[in-house]
Amino acid sequence: MEILFYRYNSICEPDIIQVFRDLGVTVLTEEAEMTDKRVTPRQCAETLTGWLTSHAFAFVFSINFFPAISYTCSRFRVPYVCWSVDSPVPELFSNALKSEWNRVFLFDRAQYEYFRPVNPERIFYLPLATNAKRWEEIVLHMSEEDFAGYGADVSFVGSLYTEKCRYDRLSPHLSAYTRGFVDGLIEAQLKVYGCNFIADSLPQRVIDEIAAADPDFYEGADTYGDTRRYLAAHQYIGMKLASVERIRTLHRLAEHFQVALYTRSDPSIPELAGLDVRGSVRTLTEMPKVFHASRINLNMTMRPIETGLSLRVWDVLGCGGFLLTNYQAEIPDYFEIGRDLETYSSPDELEEKVRYYLSHEDERVEIAVNGYEKTAKHHTYELRIAEMIRILSGLVS
Repeated sequence: MEILFYRYNSICEPDIIQVFRDLGVTVLTEEAEMTDKRVTPRQCAETLTGWLTSHAFAFVFSINFFPAISYTCSRFRVPYVCWSVDSPVPELFSNALKSEWNRVFLFDRAQYEYFRPVNPERIFYLPLATNAKRWEEIVLHMSEEDFAGYGADVSFVGSLYTEKCRYDRLSPHLSAYTRGFVDGLIEAQLKVYGCNFIADSLPQRVIDEIAAADPDFYEGADTYGDTRRYLAAHQYIGMKLASVERIRTLHRLAEHFQVALYTRSDPSIPELAGLDVRGSVRTLTEMPKVFHASRINLNMTMRPIETGLSLRVWDVLGCGGFLLTNYQAEIPDYFEIGRDLETYSSPDELEEKVRYYLSHEDERVEIAVNGYEKTAKHHTYELRIAEMIRILSGLVS
């Protein structure tokens, strides 16, 4: 079996390619978008056309959904398989999602339930995973200097979303009513974990203002239905909420504990003055050392991921790190809270649990070991791709 893997440099691409190859699949890769982010849909389609006219692929694969790939595969009657690792993914609103040649796997159950009716026989739920074997090779060879250099009482690895927040760029062009409503909605959502009510709470006036203020708002002739409510809630307000939540949470913890921040975002924010800012880390070589050496790894899932588990959850556990994450509805489907990982549902509970586990080392280590063992046994890319192929075997001719 030969497939084409269309790459754009997602963190999980190398692991998935290796799994396919380990299963005996011949994987060819198209890598133009790994270095050139200006590739247009037309260029993507032209490149893919060249591949499809010269090879008989069993299917084309990508991380996340590319409408240009879907349309081109449909034209050549070649199955297009993709697995989402992000939310929101505006491209899922393209009419291309309706193609009978799609096999779309979504990691967030709420995302899956939202989009499945568009193409119910070709959209599937598949949670994310990790490569525990890769992380083992790194953490088992960590030196004392590694533990000293990458360790901390509490570590957070991730974006502050300050540089990705479209809402901040639009805010000066919005009415006082809309700005005030959004501010109030964010404050209300910050108090509630495990349930995202932003989309259902937005008045049409606020949605229309946000859409009109951004000339790049994702809508047009190629979209089905009304994209505005979903995108205003998740791509605009959701990103702003993530930024506010992360800065406030880190500031609060830094008032009481040693907190290390690893980020590519600009950390020169007054609220972050008390943090140990350490810059960015290389994903495949340094990040696992942070997860393994830190006593507590903090995860804050951005709210557009409504129920699912982000890649960060799987990777921390796969590195043998202790994970303290915000509660997500799908966590009990895969892990036992208090045995495999820990969760929080309020800033007060977060602070209490950080204090508790910093003073109960044996419990913390036991939970980290349990989380690693369960993840390495049940939640690897090998098992996920095997499930994917099982589903595809009934669809790919």
